[in-house]
Amino acid sequence: MTTLEQEQPRTIAEGARPLPLTLAVPAAVLAGMALLLAFPPYGWWPLAPVGVALLAAAVHRRRLRASAGLGFLTGVALFAPLLEWTNLHTGYLPWALLSLLQAAYLALLGAATAWVSPLADRHRAAWPLLTGVLWVGQEALRDRTPFGGFPWGRLAFSQDTSPLLKLAALGGAPLVTFAVAVAGGLLVTAAWRDWRRAPGQWRPVAGLTAALVALLAAGTAVPTGVRGAGDTVTVAIVQGNVPRLGLDFNAQRQAVLNNHVDATLELARRVAEGGQDRPDVVVWPENSSDIDPLRNPGAGERISQAADAIGAPILVGAVLVGPGQGEVRNAGLLWRPGTGPDLDQVYTKRHPVPFAEYVPLRSIARKVSSQVDRVRSDFVPGDRPGVLNTGPAVLGDVICFEVAYDGIVRDTVTGGAQLLVVQTNNATFDVAEARQQLAMVRLRAVEHGRAALMASTVGVSGFVTPDGRVDGATGFNTAAVVVRQMELGDGRTPATTAGVWPEVALTALAVAALAGAAVLRRRREVAPG
Repeated sequence: MTTLEQEQPRTIAEGARPLPLTLAVPAAVLAGMALLLAFPPYGWWPLAPVGVALLAAAVHRRRLRASAGLGFLTGVALFAPLLEWTNLHTGYLPWALLSLLQAAYLALLGAATAWVSPLADRHRAAWPLLTGVLWVGQEALRDRTPFGGFPWGRLAFSQDTSPLLKLAALGGAPLVTFAVAVAGGLLVTAAWRDWRRAPGQWRPVAGLTAALVALLAAGTAVPTGVRGAGDTVTVAIVQGNVPRLGLDFNAQRQAVLNNHVDATLELARRVAEGGQDRPDVVVWPENSSDIDPLRNPGAGERISQAADAIGAPILVGAVLVGPGQGEVRNAGLLWRPGTGPDLDQVYTKRHPVPFAEYVPLRSIARKVSSQVDRVRSDFVPGDRPGVLNTGPAVLGDVICFEVAYDGIVRDTVTGGAQLLVVQTNNATFDVAEARQQLAMVRLRAVEHGRAALMASTVGVSGFVTPDGRVDGATGFNTAAVVVRQMELGDGRTPATTAGVWPEVALTALAVAALAGAAVLRRRREVAPG
């Protein structure tokens, strides 16, 4: 045997070479597909760590430009089908642009993962931790940029049925993402070795497998919920449905309002006949009254009719005109029986969706898609958390996509919310988007130790317990009324108390890892020989 032949197994075992490109490209594509299948409506959560591992293997020790390209492939394979619901009524261009933008963040992740390869090779035990902090850092950036970010597709939101979900009670969505990525890092660390050097290779693999099992077990051991006041409240979700799905659903806004009024009147009839307990609070979804009931007497009278009949306050999802000329607000408005709108209990959506509820750079955006002109009036953001005192319960209200943003949900809990409410309108999307959103509600319930509910115009609506279990989920594109008794929460979980700091700490470690890799690379460049 020649000297070269003797040295080759050692070189491969040390990971001195990247995967051949013929393997790396399929691995990157498979990584995106595995990540996709981890999310609802598929829900195969164990595939999320597999996707993380495949991407890490594809870019390990590869040059930055190639690694960015491989990360981009993973991003396209993930986000293009994950966000397919965005093209149902707006055409392919906005969907393609959004998918490519999100994929660009995974391109950055691919380059960053390749950059820290010398650290992973030098300290093999640190590879899972490096993988974890880089994923958290990537999501921290993607969740905030541009125009306030778009957190859809976070690893944490794929774990709604996973044992790792309970980790949200300790560190929120960033800690769950970290745990999923660490699990992926354990997989790639176990697999990246020269398997010809058996049987000794099995000992570290056994240790890494034990670490992976311990990680999953740690998730199941985390207690969920917080100290409760012992009080309960009966809540009704009214899902009135719309005449037809699509962007023109609000052209039938009177019909949508009538659907929710009529469903509430039917609930009141069942209560009067003794077939149903009277709810303490009724929740209507976002856009249940796109006619401003404060300015339109007819709309206000219809809502008062429903509230008086049911004998309970109704949280109405309303579009309110103003405060400025050409401005509107997406709001949750409390409507009390006998007295009507309670103007002290109004929540205005704090994070309107760019290019859907308001159009930044309108003149430029119009050149990309004429669909932006459907947004005739820009929605203005609110400046206060959605803490609404109904009397029987203090609600923490967020509207639609706001459930994906950590701080917006947390602000309601620190403001005194006893129950989390997500008002949403899925009439312009499909059931996949609705189930992805419900997965976020499940994480928020665990994160803050609060029972939660999601009320949608068309579905999926449902209740969520503080440990993340769903109860009373409705079908999609149907009318439904669901009534449940819910426990009111009190106190704070460690995640609520910590707020953004777990994410800050993990992101800081990611920056430190990138800096450490730069130092190590520089030392290798200047080393003699």
